[in-house]
Amino acid sequence: IILNHPGEIHAGYQPVLDCHTAHVACKFAELKQKCDRRSGKVLEENPKLVKSGDAAMI
Repeated sequence: IILNHPGEIHAGYQPVLDCHTAHVACKFAELKQKCDRRSGKVLEENPKLVKSGDAAMI
């Protein structure tokens, strides 16, 4: 679930994930599914982008 992001996320996006004191660079190779936040039901296969408030399988 994308909680707070100012723009759109698409395949190829390269964030740095922070977990406690670790900083890990990664790359989102593809967006597999956009899902309903409450039920987990698949809303869209291979979405072009996701934005703040969306839930997705990356």
